[in-house]
Amino acid sequence: MSSERVQQEQLVATFEGYAQPRERWLVGGEFERTVVRSDGRPVGYFEPDGIRWILDRLARRDGWDEEYEGDHPIALWKDGASITLEPGGQVELSGAPHRSLGALAQELRDNRQAMLEVVEGHDLRWIAAGLTPVADIEDVPWVPKGRYDVMRRFLPLYGDLAHYMMKGTASVQVNFDFGDEADCARKVQLSAGMAPLTTAIFAHSPLYKNQWTGFKSYRAHIWTRTDPRRTGFPPALLHGYSHQGWVDYLLDVPMMFYKYGGTWKPAEGRTFRDYMAHGHEGHFPDAKEWELHQTSVFPEVRVKRTIEIRSADCVDADLAVAFCAFFTGLLYDDGALGEGLALIEDFEREGTPTQRLALASRDALDATVGGRKLADWARDLGAIADRGLRRVQPADAHLLQPLLARLDVGRCPADDLLDAWRANPDPRAVVEAVRY
Repeated sequence: MSSERVQQEQLVATFEGYAQPRERWLVGGEFERTVVRSDGRPVGYFEPDGIRWILDRLARRDGWDEEYEGDHPIALWKDGASITLEPGGQVELSGAPHRSLGALAQELRDNRQAMLEVVEGHDLRWIAAGLTPVADIEDVPWVPKGRYDVMRRFLPLYGDLAHYMMKGTASVQVNFDFGDEADCARKVQLSAGMAPLTTAIFAHSPLYKNQWTGFKSYRAHIWTRTDPRRTGFPPALLHGYSHQGWVDYLLDVPMMFYKYGGTWKPAEGRTFRDYMAHGHEGHFPDAKEWELHQTSVFPEVRVKRTIEIRSADCVDADLAVAFCAFFTGLLYDDGALGEGLALIEDFEREGTPTQRLALASRDALDATVGGRKLADWARDLGAIADRGLRRVQPADAHLLQPLLARLDVGRCPADDLLDAWRANPDPRAVVEAVRY
């Protein structure tokens, strides 16, 4: 689609155009991290050594191009990758798409090293956790972005923990190509069906305000209390994915904002379908606004140009790479994809996706579905992923090992954090326990 007014009949064809032949399939990771003081206090954008200062230093260190909103740098861009800011100052690397997991892992290692070096000598600690474990969300300052100003007013109308999601949570995500609509549907079916297992395996947010929340992935629970119309498991994921069904979902989910003329404006919940038909103040949406609208929905699996898997808490760098390897083995090998779908068919016989996700967010791998612990389901899925990865990327199959080692003993990262907290609940010790 061009930058001219977008037409509804073009939208399904656009998704069909995102299909790629197998030899062009790539993997892209998205890695959010949080920076705090050594005692867990939040770090603001405008502090002398705050978020803006970090962005400036990263840009100078490695030659990133800076993107500004008004007078404020809000993102960095270089070589197909970007570094962006979440509403509470979480810093996200959206890596370039890579043909190999080894290249993805090297990109993340280089970025981690850069982030550590730019804060060296300051009372700043990068942490990897699904939720900032010590700070009160009310104390976390907002990043000065127009999009977030609209969202901070809109989302709490439909979810009482929306600000927790925006300012406190962090995750790891991964993106995959698809060959055609049928291939996309199978990959979406597996990724959405195993979302509770993904949550359980990578659960790493049991603490808030330095107290046990009762959830091993409080991040996942927070998402269930953040505008259910745009989160979780929309019908377009549950009832047999099709491009048409996904487009209809996107057209009818309430809009949060418009952006044209360089200005963010509240859309006050009208649908994109209505916007296309009637416009706003004489303006009708173009392709960029359609792509922007797609970023305002947050289900467990999101389809844009690629399939984005969103169910994992932020974890350490090795486990984050293993997360990407896990899904590469499952989605890019036909045999593993078929085995995974068969396993998930059995897994889904009991309860609803929302019920299974609730169990996973609370008890992680200790939860029980279909008479089996999630640890057992996850171990079977890990073996399938391992076989698939050894077929499609044998040179990088070792990158899955940190995950397989955890599955062998049935422990998620939250189990380790809770053990550390119980042994020493001092905030500084907690920060060290989740040090990135």
